[in-house]
Amino acid sequence: MIIDFHVHSSASDGTFAPSDLVAKASDRRFAAIALTDHDNCDGVREFLESASSSSLRKIPAIELSIDPGETFHRFHLLGLGIDPENSTLKAFLKKILDGRNARNKRILGNFAKLGIEIAEDDIASYAHGDVLARPHFGRWLMNHGYVKTIKEAFDKYLADDAPKATSCYEDRFHPDQEEAFSVIHGAGGLCVMAHPKYWRSYWKETAPEYADAEKGLAELREKGLDGLETLYQANTQGENVEFTRIANKLGLLKSAGSDFHGANKPTIPLGMEVSESFIAPLLERL
Repeated sequence: MIIDFHVHSSASDGTFAPSDLVAKASDRRFAAIALTDHDNCDGVREFLESASSSSLRKIPAIELSIDPGETFHRFHLLGLGIDPENSTLKAFLKKILDGRNARNKRILGNFAKLGIEIAEDDIASYAHGDVLARPHFGRWLMNHGYVKTIKEAFDKYLADDAPKATSCYEDRFHPDQEEAFSVIHGAGGLCVMAHPKYWRSYWKETAPEYADAEKGLAELREKGLDGLETLYQANTQGENVEFTRIANKLGLLKSAGSDFHGANKPTIPLGMEVSESFIAPLLERL
């Protein structure tokens, strides 16, 4: 069966409208799809109200960047099955959006120091909603001839490990883990760690330290983590196997996601093929 529980639309930093994602999933006879835009639920209504095949299950969701914990570098939390109208969630997202906007002003200042002047109203037009993200900066740089691809924009300017001479990267506010878990649970959702291979930045170049990952995930489970994205488009086969093993050992729900962004990540296709037995426990909890 085909599912995808990690998908971005034009409501954050993807290039397809929520309704277009539903149409693509229906055409390919997906069993389920979750819209997991960054830090907002602006596309969820269109997503849920879009015409779809009767067999497609549409799951309202979100992706949050939260405190990774000591010794770790990046923790993206998927909140699957949330109520987007939950008042506590809305207040929480407002706080995150304020932090993101403050970071964007610092990024603009860094570009100005390099002699690259980006007008606020110009870059704002690249976002289709309230969330202005680094891929929008990347597309602006590409459209104005500074780079040839969005990947080059990240490598040179926007990634946290970009060269010091050209880096315009700025960190932003990351909510506390337990607060994030509480808000997602309060909105009726499940807390799933996305792409655990990126939990430490250097694991991208080496390999995950699975013993450390297992220990850290056991601690997160006690704090409220429900699941792990064990199958991920950019994983090696070995990473899929090891993270699935860890999830099974710890009693975490298992998820699968592509991290689809459309033209902003053109090498990543929509959809993940999984067995019914793999995904059934998560579907039942949702």
